[in-house]
Amino acid sequence: MKKVLFIIILSSLSAVVFSQSKEFTISGYIKDKKSGETLIGASVSDLGNPQSGTITNTYGFYSLTLPQGVYKIGFSYLGYTESIREIELNKNIQINIELNEGVVIEEIVISAQHEERRKNVEGTQMGTVELPMENIKKMPAIFGETDILKTLQLLPGVLSSGEGNAGFFVRGGGPDQNLVLLDEALVYNTGHLLGFFSVFNTDAIKNTTLIKGGMPANYGGRLSSVLDIQMKEGNLKKYSVEGGIGLISSRITAQGPVVKDKSSFMISGRRTYILDLIQPFLKGSSFEGTNYYFYDINTKWNYIFSEKDRIYFSGYFGKDVLKFRQPTRDFVFDLPYGNSTGTLRWNHVFTQKLFMNMSLIYNDYRFQVSGGQDNFSFKLFSGVKDWNLKTDFDYYLNPRHSLKYGINYTYHTLTPNTASATTGEVNFETGFKPKNAHETGVYFLDDMKLTNKIFMNTGLRLSLFSQIGPYTSLVDGTQYAKGDHVKTYGGIEPRWSLNYRVNKELSIKSGVSVTTQYIHLVSNSASTLPADVWVPSTELVKPQRGIQYALGVFKNFKNDMYETSFEVYYKDLQNQIDYADNYVNDISKDLENSFVFGKGRAYGAEFFVKKSLGKWNGWIGYSLARTERSFENIEGGRWYPAVYDKAHDLKIVANYQINKKWDCSAVFIYGSGRWFTPVRGFFFVEQNINLFYGPRNSTRLDAYHRMDLSVTYTPKAGSKKPYQGSWILSIYNTYNRKNPFFVNFDVTSDFETGATTIEGTKITIFPIIPSITYNFKWNQK
Repeated sequence: MKKVLFIIILSSLSAVVFSQSKEFTISGYIKDKKSGETLIGASVSDLGNPQSGTITNTYGFYSLTLPQGVYKIGFSYLGYTESIREIELNKNIQINIELNEGVVIEEIVISAQHEERRKNVEGTQMGTVELPMENIKKMPAIFGETDILKTLQLLPGVLSSGEGNAGFFVRGGGPDQNLVLLDEALVYNTGHLLGFFSVFNTDAIKNTTLIKGGMPANYGGRLSSVLDIQMKEGNLKKYSVEGGIGLISSRITAQGPVVKDKSSFMISGRRTYILDLIQPFLKGSSFEGTNYYFYDINTKWNYIFSEKDRIYFSGYFGKDVLKFRQPTRDFVFDLPYGNSTGTLRWNHVFTQKLFMNMSLIYNDYRFQVSGGQDNFSFKLFSGVKDWNLKTDFDYYLNPRHSLKYGINYTYHTLTPNTASATTGEVNFETGFKPKNAHETGVYFLDDMKLTNKIFMNTGLRLSLFSQIGPYTSLVDGTQYAKGDHVKTYGGIEPRWSLNYRVNKELSIKSGVSVTTQYIHLVSNSASTLPADVWVPSTELVKPQRGIQYALGVFKNFKNDMYETSFEVYYKDLQNQIDYADNYVNDISKDLENSFVFGKGRAYGAEFFVKKSLGKWNGWIGYSLARTERSFENIEGGRWYPAVYDKAHDLKIVANYQINKKWDCSAVFIYGSGRWFTPVRGFFFVEQNINLFYGPRNSTRLDAYHRMDLSVTYTPKAGSKKPYQGSWILSIYNTYNRKNPFFVNFDVTSDFETGATTIEGTKITIFPIIPSITYNFKWNQK
């Protein structure tokens, strides 16, 4: 770590910061002409010197400083017509650019797309992927529910946490090691229906970015990856409504101006209803009153006070509700859980070179189970609540130097498990109090161009985490009052990445990132479930720490029509958390006493080739990887494969536009089977059968593979009428592959012969599933 820190400090000090006697700045916002939505990551460049350029930030703001003179400046974004302006630069100039979507002048659009796709070669960041929403909506989907997270699982290095599950693992990291942000708010639970659908409604989403390589210094608190999702801002010019009607759910989104060109809103809703439809058939049955549904509500409002000031307010509210009833047995079971987030942001432009965003963020995740029968009732609750205040600055020094720095403070309240039960006049409560903590992060990063061939991004993040009372020490029994400091941890997290540009179509990149994680998800299952418990770092639970090394070659072919990359990585993980081998769920005991701590490692190679232009487009991704864990208290510290270790993982995605009305897509997935711990035998204790198991994760399930297909039909494609509709027919698991989800072991005894046998049965859950969805969109003329 010291060597990495030294390199960062040295490179920052020795960077070339050129300045000339007369330099001026062009700045402003780049927006979609039809909607007024800002465009994230749009390119701004001096066409006479492509090395002099920049991109817009998360809010569509750009700043480019050049010597005095006359320039042709190009403004471009993938899928939009490039705008070229001739500018005489003899003073600071503010120019807001509106780009037209689609092919207006084909050569200009294709040229702009080349420039956008060349970011694969030009950018310093490794393992970064942006997903257009329109492409996601055409992908085959289980039950017709298009899903951001399931699309991410089709990338190399990203694995699903289970058949049909929206949970994901990145480069050997655990499910809690992914930083998932929705408009800067941390999302602790990303799944509906026990993880089979994600909480993200694609109609409400503007932009999705996955960083699976070394994360920049402005992100912290997780070890493996960043999934940064921004919601739509709302159309500033016209009203529009879009949505979809599917087999199990429907969704609708409305947006439009509050004050034209100054303020807009967006509101989006989604709900399932399949069990609502069968309620009449449950009346009079033993399951009357049983139901399940989930819903999401996304909302956003913004107001432009001036060219220098703009505010945003966005919120997300989602919930799953399971009600199980058996009136004949007087049995009741309820399982409600969900997320709520709120983000208030203020953008301010201090100067043409200095941009600030300040955010106040709230998020709340709650999980609850309650039920009862006759005179017995119980309730179990866990959750996480955060208040977060952060400030970020973008300083555009010159075309070779852009700085980003900021500070982030979070107040955590975690309730790992509280339980209560009543039977007759007897009451029981665990009495566990929520655990509170302060977390602070300060960062600085410098994105620099050292020469015309060498580009570097260096950063440093300093983090501090303090557990506070009320708390009773599990080490010595010390009582801590409210606000008293219990334990404090710190982290020094250098980040560094380098890009050596061989030529316009070829580059070699390398990177090192050091990360620290203070909040942990502890799971006793093979995939993430809403019942899994989040716990903070305490006296017993140490922060997780990781360091990732990566090296990659990035090459584009045929005038940037094909993008390819080959990356290798090694990840070292410390203070990993798991349950002990003899763990038994006991709600009367603090969970911290059930944990064991160890280390992990992950290493592998990823190959990716993508074609973006033409009627045929798509990608092929393949990864060869190993993920292992070692715990001193588990099998003597033997290195064993993690349950989500996959040696081979192949994904093929193909899209074909038959004509303007018909599009089709296909997905093929092949991967090594999931590891599990097999049963080796049994023994008797007081005539009760007990199983004993083999080494942890020593046997694989059969290899996993399936193919999904979809067809999109747009009857009036190209019509200028305000209303448009399309049908999507998709087939999940087209050839009905029976992929094993887990192995169930049954013990049977023959009382006549006295023989006892154990038989393992492979359980599958998803056969071939066809579905149909109707999508619609209305735009005000």
